[in-house]
Amino acid sequence: MVVSKTLHTTNEFRKWEVMKNKIYTLAIIIFSVICGIVSKDYFLGTIILICGLLNSYYASIGKIYNYIFGALYCLLSGYVCYLNGLYGIAILSLVIYFPSQIQGYLSWKKNTNNNEVEVRGFNTKNSIIITTSCIVGSIILGFLLSKIPGQQLAFLDASSNIINLCGIILMNLRFKECWAVWLFNNSIDLSIWIINFVKGSPNSTMMLLVSIGYLLINVYGLIKWIKMAKNKEV
Repeated sequence: MVVSKTLHTTNEFRKWEVMKNKIYTLAIIIFSVICGIVSKDYFLGTIILICGLLNSYYASIGKIYNYIFGALYCLLSGYVCYLNGLYGIAILSLVIYFPSQIQGYLSWKKNTNNNEVEVRGFNTKNSIIITTSCIVGSIILGFLLSKIPGQQLAFLDASSNIINLCGIILMNLRFKECWAVWLFNNSIDLSIWIINFVKGSPNSTMMLLVSIGYLLINVYGLIKWIKMAKNKEV
């Protein structure tokens, strides 16, 4: 009798989780469409916002199909960054970020349980290595990008790319710390797109909204993955 009641409670919880995910997905799509109408960026910007937010949301709940939306986001946002003179993000989006979505999908596929990823965590040594790599990588890439004619915000562009790439690698390896890395990167992304928004750059309104959306979802993702890691330990 107790076992039957427990199973019933578990099934009810799973149904609620499925329903909640559908509600959040629909809310993201509606929000993106409204933003597209308000900003008059009806097609490209709206699709980028939908793909970006769904990619981040599904990753935050450990669903492997987040990589489908991530791949589309990389291609489309890379194009927009090219239009805005952010060649570093544009190049890395197509050459590194897009392939990393494929690699991440394959990696997660080997380490999933009921279509949900098995979360990992790392130690202080890993944190020092990651921090040092991001600082050095940002300086080197920033210097290289500053040599490209027409490049805008070279060192902010470089920092955003390096930190974002670090977050992608950590997520592909299933480390919960990827969300903390992305939260830090959000501050850089927001700075970039606020500047471009003020300048009236193409599609900058939608990219700014994507950055704000990522900030909110990354907070949720960090909390969610910490709980997933604790559940695994139990």
